[in-house]
Amino acid sequence: MERESMEFDVVIVGAGPAGLSTAIRLMQQAKAASQELMVCVVEKGSEVGAHILSGAVFETKALQELFPDWQTMGAPVTTPVTHDDIYLFKSDANATKLPHFAVPKTMHNSGNYIVSMGNICRWLAEQAEQLGVEIFPGFAASEVIIEDDVVKGILIGDMGLDKQGQPKASFEPGMELRAKYTVFAEGCRGHLGKQLIQHFSLDKDRSPQHYALGFKEIWDVSADKHHPGLVVHSAGWPLNKDTSGGGYLYHAENQQIVVGLIIDLNYSNPNINLFEEFQRYKQHPVIKQYLSGGKRISYGARAIAKGGLNSLPKMTFNGGMLVGCDAGTLNFAKIKGNHTAMKSGMLAAETLFAQLQIEGELGGKDLTQFADAIKDSWLYDELYSSRNFGPAMHKFGTFWGGAFNTIEQNWFGGKLPFTLKDNSLDHAQMKPCSESADITYPKPDNVISFDRLSSVYLSNTNHEEVQPCHLKLKDSSIPISVNLPLYNEPAQRYCPAGVYEVITDENDQPQFQINAQNCIHCKTCDIKDPSQNITWVTPEGGGGPNYPNM
Repeated sequence: MERESMEFDVVIVGAGPAGLSTAIRLMQQAKAASQELMVCVVEKGSEVGAHILSGAVFETKALQELFPDWQTMGAPVTTPVTHDDIYLFKSDANATKLPHFAVPKTMHNSGNYIVSMGNICRWLAEQAEQLGVEIFPGFAASEVIIEDDVVKGILIGDMGLDKQGQPKASFEPGMELRAKYTVFAEGCRGHLGKQLIQHFSLDKDRSPQHYALGFKEIWDVSADKHHPGLVVHSAGWPLNKDTSGGGYLYHAENQQIVVGLIIDLNYSNPNINLFEEFQRYKQHPVIKQYLSGGKRISYGARAIAKGGLNSLPKMTFNGGMLVGCDAGTLNFAKIKGNHTAMKSGMLAAETLFAQLQIEGELGGKDLTQFADAIKDSWLYDELYSSRNFGPAMHKFGTFWGGAFNTIEQNWFGGKLPFTLKDNSLDHAQMKPCSESADITYPKPDNVISFDRLSSVYLSNTNHEEVQPCHLKLKDSSIPISVNLPLYNEPAQRYCPAGVYEVITDENDQPQFQINAQNCIHCKTCDIKDPSQNITWVTPEGGGGPNYPNM
C-alpha cells in the first residue's frame, strides 16, 4: 500500500509530560540559536490530556527549569499542599495516624501542589504550539519504522477498518512520519516502547520492570468537607500482607476531592478483584468522612511503572530514545513520576539538539551520551536514592518494608552501601485458585461504592465499534483451557473496566468474551495475565477514555 509520508527532524510519540517537555525544550534551544527545527508530537487521545491520569501531587522542580516564570504564565498549578496526614489502616474501621518522623521523608509534600496533570499537559501543549511544535491529537502511532536496524519514524494506524481488518468505505491509510530521531513517550507499558525494549534488548542485565494499577475518582463535595491542600495517604487495609500498595485522598481546588488506591501487580491471589478493593477502600471512616454527601464525577485507572533505577532499561537505540514512564523513570519512594518524566524529556531534548548541530547530521545514531546526561542530573540522584524502596516493600512487606525505607530515607538519605533487587516477574506471582482464599465483596451501595460499568461511563470511554479488536490473544484457547481451570480466569477481576468476561454459550460451555469498547487503556491485562497471552495494541486514534481533568 502506498502511504503519504512527512519528514521531520524529531517525531515524538505521546503528548504527556515527558513528550511535551521534550518538544518544548527542543524548540526553546532552536529559538535561542535562531535555527529552524521541525518537531511534531502525535497523541492517540482525542485531545491532549484525554488519556492523562495521575494522582497528582506535583513537584515543580522540572517545570521551574522548563519555564522559570510558570506562575505568571498561568500554569494550572494553584493549590499548594498545606498538610500531610499519613495513616496505617489496621482494619475496615481502625486506623493509626503516623507521626512524621515514622514516615519516609520522601512522602512529605511541603512545597508541592495538588494538580490535574491532564490540565497541565493541555497547558504545556499550548506552550509547545506557540514555539512552533506541530501536535496531532487523535492519531495513534501503531508501528515503528525500522530499516537496517535503525528506527526511521513511526506509522500512524489506519482508520476505517472492519473487525477482520478489511477496509470499509471510510478507510483512510495511515501516514508515515519519518524523522532523524524518534522519541517514545507513550507512558507506562507503551505499546511501541515494549517492542523496542524487546527488539534492541534494552533491558538486558536489568531487573524486570514492576507495576501497580492506580485507580482515581474525582468527587464534588460540600464546603464543610473540603480542606484545600490537605493530602491523605494510607497503607494497610483493604490490602493484606500478600498484596502491597496504598491509598490517597487529595483536596484539590473548586471543592473537589481526588481519591484513589494503588495496588501492586505482584499480588498472588487470583480471586482479588482490584476494582472492588478500591470500592472497599472508600468505605473506611477516614476516607468516607470526606466523601459522604458528595457526588462522584469522574473515574479512571492506569498502570504505573514502579521498578525505578534497577529496572530502567537502556534508553537509547539507533534512531531514537525512550523517555518518561515508557522507560520507567517514576520515583516510587515519592509516588511521583511527572517531574522525573519531564526532566528525562528535557535531557533528551538537550542531547538531541546538540547532535542535530553537527554538520551533515542525517540521524539514526545511538545517542548513548543521553545516559551520561541522566547520570549527571538530579533525576539520577533521585532514582538512585530510592532504588531500594520497592524491593524492600516486596521482600519485607508493608510494615517492615516501610520501617526499612523510613530508616534508609530519613537516616541515610537513600545511600546505604548496598542495593536490594527484586528479579521476580509480577505476572508469575499468581497462585492457582486451589491454593488461594476465596473473597466475597459487598454489593455497591451506589453512594460511596459503585459497579464497574457505571464507573466506566464516567470515564467517557468510546471506541469505533466496527474495528479490529486491539486486545490480541496469542492463543485464543488459553483463557478457557488454562486460565479458567487454574486461576478462574483472573482477567475478569484485574481489569478495572469489565473488558473481559467468561460467559456460557447455548451448549452451556464457557466462552471468553472481550468487550474492547470498555477499554480505558490501563494496560493491566498486558502486564498481569499469568499466561502472558494478551497483547495490548493501539485501537483507532481518538479511541479510549476522554478524561476532562484527571
